[in-house]
Amino acid sequence: MKRKIQFVFTVLCMLVVMLVSAALTLRVALHGHEVTVPDLAGETIPEASTSALRSGVDLYIQNKYYSTTVPAGRVLSQAPASGSRVRHGWQVRVTVSLGPQEVTIPNVVGLPVREASMAVRRDQLDLGTLAHLDAPGDPEMVLAQTPPPNAGVDQPRVSLLLSSNAANASSAFVMPSFAGMGFPAANRAAIALGLRVAAIGEMPQPQPTPQVAGTPGPGGTLLDANGQAIPKPAPIYPAGPVTAQLPESGHRASRGDVVKLYFGNYRPGGGSSASATSGAPGGNSSQGPSH
Repeated sequence: MKRKIQFVFTVLCMLVVMLVSAALTLRVALHGHEVTVPDLAGETIPEASTSALRSGVDLYIQNKYYSTTVPAGRVLSQAPASGSRVRHGWQVRVTVSLGPQEVTIPNVVGLPVREASMAVRRDQLDLGTLAHLDAPGDPEMVLAQTPPPNAGVDQPRVSLLLSSNAANASSAFVMPSFAGMGFPAANRAAIALGLRVAAIGEMPQPQPTPQVAGTPGPGGTLLDANGQAIPKPAPIYPAGPVTAQLPESGHRASRGDVVKLYFGNYRPGGGSSASATSGAPGGNSSQGPSH
């Protein structure tokens, strides 16, 4: 009996030793190859790559942002932070500075998505999220963009809202925002949705044009003595970008509805010295420029 007790005690001791050894081995395996994350802020990408390799971590460029304080091509931020303890081979994600913003956000509203994508990439910008909205008219047309044209941005990325004419699409849709757009771009976007535009704002005084005699030509044009088409007077648009609209963005709208676009210092409920109304495709324009 005594021998049996000694045998069981010996087995238990061996099991305890094995468990302790396994725990120590696991701890060494998990923490024995830990390294310290270096400080990469302000370094160029080659310098950051060398620092990461020397410290035993991997470098991954996750984002690019414009910055007025960090020169282009240098690390703007990192994660994990410098001084953190991570496993050997851990991935350190960095954001690279693009320097001050030097590009202008193009206006692609009203363009097909292919042309809009080319315009965005031509200006060395990235194409962001592409969302779709059931809307009448041609599919894959840009209804709105974020950020708006000529806006100051943090990232070189432009997201687009595209039209879709799904088989079960109704004539109702969500009113987009026209804020920041000039009249031509806002008018094109509204017409693509089947809306009619009432532009409210100060209308520039038309420049007097000399009367030129001509002969009728094809398509209602006038031809001069040399048979060349006489240019038509340039259309007159409200000055400045859209500052307000009715209905506001996010409201329910339907094809044929009128959206009031306010320019300059004009606001809903205020007065206006002139306004122009344009129709949807196939419609007639009333006072103001024709489209």
